[in-house]
Amino acid sequence: MVIGIIGENCSGKSALAGKIQDAIGAEVVTGKDYLRMAKSESEAITLFKKKLSDAVREGDIVYVVPDMDHIKLLPEGAIKVLVTADIDTIKERFKERMHGNLPAPVEMMLEKKHGMFDSVPVDFKYDGVNGDASALIKEIGKNEDIGI
Repeated sequence: MVIGIIGENCSGKSALAGKIQDAIGAEVVTGKDYLRMAKSESEAITLFKKKLSDAVREGDIVYVVPDMDHIKLLPEGAIKVLVTADIDTIKERFKERMHGNLPAPVEMMLEKKHGMFDSVPVDFKYDGVNGDASALIKEIGKNEDIGI
C-alpha cells in the first residue's frame, strides 16, 4: 500500500505519517529523500517511482509529498490524503520552526500558498489540527480491505 500525504508546510503531514508508520510499520519517505537512491536525480526518480509502484502490490510506504510537482510521483492505486490546517495555525507552526520569528516575506509566501492543494483529487481529507489519526487509519484499512 502506498499512502501519499499531501499538504502545505506545517499542516501536520509528518505527524500523520508518523502515526501511520506506528500503526502499520510503513516506511516513511519525506520530501526528496528518494534522491539518495541514485547519483542523478532522474535515475533516483525512476527508481523511486518503481519502488512506489511495487509497494502498491506488496509493502507499505507513506510518502510525504513536499509540493505539487511531486504528486505525479504517486502511482495509480496510491491512497491520497490531504492534510489541512487553517492559515493561523500554519503561521504559528512555521514561526516555531524558525525559532519564534516569522519574517514578513515568509508570512506572505505562506498566505499565497494557502489552499494550493484544495483542488487536488484525494481519497481522504484530514484535519491536521483536530483530526483523529486513529479513525483515519481505520478508514484507510477498511477501504484497502486489510486489518489495521
